[in-house]
Amino acid sequence: MDIGKRIRQLRIKNDLTLEELASRTELTKGFLSQLERNLASPSIQTLEDITEALGTTMSTFFAEEANSKVVFTQADAFLDEQATQTIHWIVPNAQKNDMEPILLELQPGAQSKHIDPHEGQEMGYVLNGRIYLVRGQDRKGSLVRKGETFYISGDASHYLENRSDRPASVLWISTPPIF
Repeated sequence: MDIGKRIRQLRIKNDLTLEELASRTELTKGFLSQLERNLASPSIQTLEDITEALGTTMSTFFAEEANSKVVFTQADAFLDEQATQTIHWIVPNAQKNDMEPILLELQPGAQSKHIDPHEGQEMGYVLNGRIYLVRGQDRKGSLVRKGETFYISGDASHYLENRSDRPASVLWISTPPIF
């Protein structure tokens, strides 16, 4: 994280000059200038004083930077290729978010991993092919075709199965993250 850049952004957002921030924090204008240009590093106590003067908290100061990226490209995705399936983690580090989306490609006759019962919900959208959503003891499953969606509670074990002779792809989203 670029701490200096973040301090400068918040200072400008609060319409403060370096001199005004220096007065509020009892730091020198020169030291704050060095911080903003990453020529100096603040102690934790100094950073707490600065964030307080900028009307924020330490957790918010650091969290906003982590959440600032909202668009992800193919280059950001992590790929797990196996013999019968490929999983694309399309949002990096999604396990720390409230929901986790993956793109699952299932080869003919393949099954996804079996998901144990969990708190939360899942939703899937079939992009290509068709899959069966198999839940609990019902081995027959529910057919979900291209362009169709499934939405389930995580209260029963379940998995996806491709019983066709063509590959299938599914956008599968879980909350909380389970993949």
